[in-house]
Amino acid sequence: MALGFAAVILTGAVLLSLPISSSSGESVGFYDALFTSTSAVCVTGLVVLDVGNDLSIFGQIVLILLIQTGGLGFMTIATLLFMLAGKRITLRDRLVIQEAMNESGLSGMVRLIRWVIWMTLAFEAVGAALLATSFVPDFGWARGLYYAVFHSISAFCNAGFDLLGNYTSLTPYQLDPVVNLTISFLIISGGLGFGVWRDLFRNRGRFHNLRLHTRLVLVTTGGLLVGGTLLIAALEWTNPGTIAGMNFIQKIQAAFFQSVTMRTAGFNTVDLAAMHPETKFVSSILMFIGAAPASTGGGIKVTTFVLMGLFVSTVARGRENCVLFKRTVSHATVMRAMVVAIISACVVGVDLLLLTIAEQDTAFVDLMFETLSAFGTVGVSSAGTPNLGYFARAILIFTMFIGRVGPLTLTLAVASGQAKKSDVKIRYPEDRVLVG
Repeated sequence: MALGFAAVILTGAVLLSLPISSSSGESVGFYDALFTSTSAVCVTGLVVLDVGNDLSIFGQIVLILLIQTGGLGFMTIATLLFMLAGKRITLRDRLVIQEAMNESGLSGMVRLIRWVIWMTLAFEAVGAALLATSFVPDFGWARGLYYAVFHSISAFCNAGFDLLGNYTSLTPYQLDPVVNLTISFLIISGGLGFGVWRDLFRNRGRFHNLRLHTRLVLVTTGGLLVGGTLLIAALEWTNPGTIAGMNFIQKIQAAFFQSVTMRTAGFNTVDLAAMHPETKFVSSILMFIGAAPASTGGGIKVTTFVLMGLFVSTVARGRENCVLFKRTVSHATVMRAMVVAIISACVVGVDLLLLTIAEQDTAFVDLMFETLSAFGTVGVSSAGTPNLGYFARAILIFTMFIGRVGPLTLTLAVASGQAKKSDVKIRYPEDRVLVG
């Protein structure tokens, strides 16, 4: 799967480096094209190019196709192409899809892929129709509809790319409730995960019939959205550089939008560089947590975050079993979550160290913000990604790639390792080790 993503990234880089992809008719350079392609396929949104001004229509269409591929996932797109070509889906492909989509069985994988694609198109179509009500009056029918479709796909795929130019993101629409709420709805919808939506449609919202995974994702997502909104609003309430000049409703709307986008997407409606350091720190935590498994978002995932807390709580209380919603979570699942979280933290730590060495003139909190934005495939920036040097950009390319394919690949590897019982042939005697 990682090789598949890498192949798509390289193909996208080649296409974006062509003169036809540039609005000036001259190549943007392979390195900037590689960074942009990586950011698109990894649905991040960090940019070193002004997408609205530097890329031609052809380049923007290539970009949105890369975003759609990254959002749906390489295996989903590959399966779709196999289906269109009339080829069979192998057992190995079904196993990868099963794990990636968090399904319990192998049957119906092809039907699942069809459902995912139709659901994605439906959400993006509704989002584009709503966004058109704001964009068409401002840009005319042709450009307005084009902008609506582009931003709808970018939002649902949690990518955060925009076409408004001058690296402004959605700040020109910071007071527009339609744009704010529609983009937020699309980001949340893509970040919940396809398995959650399938479960909701199957059970028509009956909470007690939902799977444990679905209930956990919904409750945690709601808690993070509310908690993030309150924290950001409280920290930025009197900040003249962000939301101080707004009325009460506008402040809550802006804080809610940042709470939504900080976990997965990368759009922003306020000047992130002007945020207080403590707000950037809170935002960095939200970025590290990320969205739900089998979604278009990144991070360690909300389920991993909850299972970490549950494990600590269980051990602290001297209990053996981790219990959620009157269901016992297997020890193997909890350990898998701990492995993903610890290795992710190590990757972020090493990347942040390297970035700090490379960019010594940039504040540490801004570099932390940038690193976690790349790892969480968020795409927001307070340091100004175009201002970073080539070595720093190389670090971010690696971080974005690991952030998108790393947790899933790691989860598959751990699951495969746990399935091999044959290597446990010897049990050694226990001994004591002092802790704390």
